[in-house]
Amino acid sequence: MITLYSYPELFGVADNNGYGLKVFAFMRLACVPFRHEHIFDASKAPRGQLPYIVDDGDTIGDSETIIAHLIDKYGLTIDAALGAKQRGQNLLITRMLDDLYWVMSYSRWKDERYFPAFRDALMREHASLAEAGLLKAKEFNAQRYYFQGIGRYAPEAAYARGLADLKVLVDLVPATGYVHGPQPTSIDAGIYGFIANIYFFDIDTPLKQFVSAQPNLVRHCSAIHDAVMRAQSA
Repeated sequence: MITLYSYPELFGVADNNGYGLKVFAFMRLACVPFRHEHIFDASKAPRGQLPYIVDDGDTIGDSETIIAHLIDKYGLTIDAALGAKQRGQNLLITRMLDDLYWVMSYSRWKDERYFPAFRDALMREHASLAEAGLLKAKEFNAQRYYFQGIGRYAPEAAYARGLADLKVLVDLVPATGYVHGPQPTSIDAGIYGFIANIYFFDIDTPLKQFVSAQPNLVRHCSAIHDAVMRAQSA
């Protein structure tokens, strides 16, 4: 059986990282059987990043590469009805979510207004974690943010980037159904991975405030969440 390795859950969400949650949701929606192993240490992962899967002895990292592998190897039809324009739109949304990731991560590890709530939630839900280890992770992430660029922004400028991304999603996510019709496709799993990591987290960042005020984003996130949880218990 396929094993998915990703970060642990938080606030009732199956992975506290958008990329791991994207793969988790995709596999549930596409009815792919798998075991889910939660880990914190990514040192053995491809490129030192989570998530990754082990499938018949092959180790595959990067969320988009994982999804492409699963579709190809197992003949998954979740995106079969999409045309070239829709697939191009999916790529643009995926790249925008990559940008949103950095702002979301910044809000947890860099912004001193919200880091304590994130730290305390991790320690409350995962007894193996110690504050000293989380402070080391905080320092490591500060270096990542600086070299990526978001760490050189003032907080209001950093959040402006993320809010601009979210405003685009507000225009793309319909009031009913999913991005490309009445059934979810892989891009819905991708959007859920990041929106759920904002909406369900009890941390009142500017991103959370914005998402909570958008009925279509809340409905879409909740619908995918319910579908994924039903598939998990089936």
